[in-house]
Amino acid sequence: MAAYLVVDTLLTNPDLYEQYKAKARPIAEKYGGEYLVRGGALSLKESDLWSPTRLVLVRFPSAEQAESFYESPEYQEVLKISKQSAKRTICLVEGI
Repeated sequence: MAAYLVVDTLLTNPDLYEQYKAKARPIAEKYGGEYLVRGGALSLKESDLWSPTRLVLVRFPSAEQAESFYESPEYQEVLKISKQSAKRTICLVEGI
């Protein structure tokens, strides 16, 4: 079953975040990740529980592959750049 990383990002240092994006994508792809949404236009319809800022959606073939990506040593190294340049909420959800 496919799994999706849903990421809401508030950029605090957009220039530095560009470095994160360039390094994170090939790692995600190595683990089978496919970017479906990457910060495109956002039209908020309801916001009782959450008001997203900038969404990224990455599909993986399975939750195990998504977890392996996120926990991998190479991604953990790149994640340091993200933590210096953005505030994020990330969830992993299984789906079709």
